[in-house]
Formats: sequence, C-alpha cells, structure tokens
Amino acid sequence: MTVHPFPRVPAPADLVKWVRVTRRRPDGFVEFDFAIGDPDLSVDLILPAAAFDEFCAANRVQHLSEAQGRELDHEQSKWRYGQPGITD
Repeated sequence: MTVHPFPRVPAPADLVKWVRVTRRRPDGFVEFDFAIGDPDLSVDLILPAAAFDEFCAANRVQHLSEAQGRELDHEQSKWRYGQPGITD
C-alpha cells in the first residue's frame, strides 16, 4: 500500500462548490473556475464538455451567474489594484 504525503481530505458536505465558466472553446473544451466554499478563491480548470458536465454533476456545483461574476470581478479588483473597476 502506498502512503501519499498529502492524503485526500473530502470537503465538508455543507460547503457550496462553485463553478464559473470563463470560456467554451470551439474545440469542445470548457475553461472554468472552481471554488469550494468561497467563490473568491478558485482554481482555473479545463475539461472536455462531457467531462465538465460529469464534474459538475458529481460535485453538485452551483453556477455563478453573470451578475455574480461581475460582482466578484469588481471585488477582486479592489485587492489587485487598490480600487474597484480596474481589470488586466
């Protein structure tokens, strides 16, 4: 039996898992942000469309709306640039 240095620890069931689709590519891949608990802290992922659908179902994710995404961008710009509304 192999002992992994970082054992997998499941997220508590009461934490919401968030997905924000950032791009649906013409080659069939979906680029998205995935967060557990707080959509302000996420990882960028990419999966084929069918695998993305399976991922969302398996994790019972909540999809961020466009309005929620804009609000998240607005809040994050305060931390990145010292003022709201500035983007890369």
